[in-house]
Amino acid sequence: MQAVILAAGRGMRMGELTSTLPKPLLEVSGKTLLEHKFDTLNDDIDEIVLVVGYMGGMIRERFGNSYKGKKITYAEQGPAHGTAGALWSTREILRDKFIVMMGDDLYGKKDIERACKSNSWMMFAMELPHVRGGGKVIADHGKITDIIESDEHGTGGLVSINLFSLDVRLFEYEMVPKRAGTQEYGLPQTVLAASRVSGIPLELAETRAWIQISAPEDLQNAQKTIADLAE
Repeated sequence: MQAVILAAGRGMRMGELTSTLPKPLLEVSGKTLLEHKFDTLNDDIDEIVLVVGYMGGMIRERFGNSYKGKKITYAEQGPAHGTAGALWSTREILRDKFIVMMGDDLYGKKDIERACKSNSWMMFAMELPHVRGGGKVIADHGKITDIIESDEHGTGGLVSINLFSLDVRLFEYEMVPKRAGTQEYGLPQTVLAASRVSGIPLELAETRAWIQISAPEDLQNAQKTIADLAE
């Protein structure tokens, strides 16, 4: 089974930290963000597919073609923007079922295992007391029915953590913009649209094991909570 890690972005909000280093190579507790993700992958995963872009050569040099016995394959971010565009650059590499995660955020080992064992399309989401921006996930009886994209929701709710269990049938459908009028294609929106057209249910998987890394202070805060991801 393959695990796709989207690691092409620079991470502009990280400031000077990413001026000479790609964001996925930043460290928390002595390990790069990518290594933390690699170490959550169970034995079901035999190949890691890394989508690289900004300073991708440094990632290739750091990890080469394998990590602890798992093969590493690289794909360059294509011309399409956004998380869906990044995933689409791997479509000739992927074989059947796969999981997807972001190259900077940190995930729980049990959630990765659950994604690997899933027999359906699955999107992971976390309940937050205040959804400040991004995709607010709407679900009914365990199935995702809508994703509301906004800069400011103003209320609590579920937010996608961009961890998925999918398969290559997804590539039979078109990418969907994150919101109207943008050239950024969102993976949550694309998966939901494909689910609606295909009739493949998109299951909701709720989690509390997620550390979002979007600003320098998140790296410091992660050192205090990263042990919780192993529970």
